[in-house]
Amino acid sequence: MSDRYQQGMKTRRAVLGEAHVERAEAGKTEFDADFQRFITEYAWGELWQRGGIDRKTRHLITIALLAALGHEHELAMHIRATARTGVSLVEVREALHQVAVYAGLPAANSAFAVAKRTYVEMGLLEPTGGSHE
Repeated sequence: MSDRYQQGMKTRRAVLGEAHVERAEAGKTEFDADFQRFITEYAWGELWQRGGIDRKTRHLITIALLAALGHEHELAMHIRATARTGVSLVEVREALHQVAVYAGLPAANSAFAVAKRTYVEMGLLEPTGGSHE
């Protein structure tokens, strides 16, 4: 594999965690193997390697964009990854407030529900038994 792929795997493991990457690798098929290589080389091996902002800031931007676009599965995955990038619960909450104003209340409401559920699963919030909506 290319150097960019190797660097991408290193960064992907650092951000998402060994277990997540191993599950993704084990789930690869002939159908999506090339796409997984593409993600690893260009998202993780190129974009996440750029200078100008630190990894924590890049991760917070990623979370806000995923929330704004309504990509709930990826949002939950990246919220779980905050334990490895230093993005705090408070910083995520504030980013989601930004999403409400600049991307719309429905997007932020969904993102808050995903974040709340994910933080409960992570043991960082107590379950309330009620719905966020």
